[in-house]
Amino acid sequence: MNVVLLTREYPPEVYGGAGVHVEYLSKELARLVDVEVRCFGRPRQAGPGETGGGPVVRAYQPSDEVPQGMLESPVLQVMSTDLAMSAGLSDASLVHSHTWYTNLAGHLAKLANGIPHVATTHSLEPLRPWKAEQLGAGGYALSSFCERTALEDADAIIAVSEAMREDILKCYRDIDPDRVEVIHNGIDPDEYVPDPGTDVLERHGVDPSRPSVVFVGRITRQKGIVHLLDAAPVIDPAAQLVLCAGAPDTEEIGREMAEKVRLVRERRDAPVIWIDRMLEKREVIQFLSHATVFCCPSIYEPLGIVNLEAMACEAAVVATATGGIPEVVVDGVTGHLVPFEALDATGTPRNPERFASDLADRLNDVLREPHRAAGFGRNGRRRVLERFTWAAVASRTLSLYRRLA
Repeated sequence: MNVVLLTREYPPEVYGGAGVHVEYLSKELARLVDVEVRCFGRPRQAGPGETGGGPVVRAYQPSDEVPQGMLESPVLQVMSTDLAMSAGLSDASLVHSHTWYTNLAGHLAKLANGIPHVATTHSLEPLRPWKAEQLGAGGYALSSFCERTALEDADAIIAVSEAMREDILKCYRDIDPDRVEVIHNGIDPDEYVPDPGTDVLERHGVDPSRPSVVFVGRITRQKGIVHLLDAAPVIDPAAQLVLCAGAPDTEEIGREMAEKVRLVRERRDAPVIWIDRMLEKREVIQFLSHATVFCCPSIYEPLGIVNLEAMACEAAVVATATGGIPEVVVDGVTGHLVPFEALDATGTPRNPERFASDLADRLNDVLREPHRAAGFGRNGRRRVLERFTWAAVASRTLSLYRRLA
């Protein structure tokens, strides 16, 4: 069997959960079948699959021959790249696309070659209207077109959580429920292990001896970091607030983030440490390992790999009870879930002040009892080992491939 994975992100250019998913899934699948990864971006070095031991990796960019106006549109650039990615797949057994960025490529490859198309949904465009800020109204319409067209014709759709499966069937009512299968995301528990070192913390001015609340993620509406900042003034003043947050979706949200951090620093005596870039994996692991509590204040999260990463590093987790998060974080066992009710499709909390207050209450509850927090962390790692390994994800994914091909 020759499987081709289509993705926007692949190392060394990974900034979100979908990229992490493809990175680890491709490695595990390559132990079992022939795997080729087609990704966006600069040319990669020859993949290990070309000499044995891993996936073959090929990178694609928009064609230089398309009209200049197309190159000025980010979404049309994506669609141009999809056209290039979908060519030369006559020997593939099937294609497997990830996110709207490559869903269209998977759809075109199916039509051109008569091979099955599997699509994994890491998010859904109808549930992310704030993407219009990033892509523009026309760009958001095109991204929605790519997703809808591909999903409605895909031979199988993988949802990364039960909540995501429900969302797919609500958003796209023409999709046969029998074509949607839940396969959770995973984690590499041999890589994400507690790191006793403190060099990364000290380099960034974090005191390893003091309690800390840690956030790791992109600066985007979806990740809810602005709500954590709204909660910050009433979080235990003994705790450091560590924000590992970069890659803002837009200049506007980047400025909003900077202003909120400035205001929080004026109102808190404890340090507010903002690392405004995407960190290397080793750095993230050390921050998570020393966190008294990791906070995931997302307003939309189909699953949230970062919660698995934190749990694998034995951090207690306080996270929003939305999307697939309750399928990962067990309230009162691995941390706390924060109630959440959205006002509308934008994900705005119905009561933002209450949401911020509830976040602070749950975080303070963990900070008050460090021994209980440590117990949450141990329980979290145990849960990851039992239920969320990439080997299990690859096994279930390959079983789906074989049924189709």
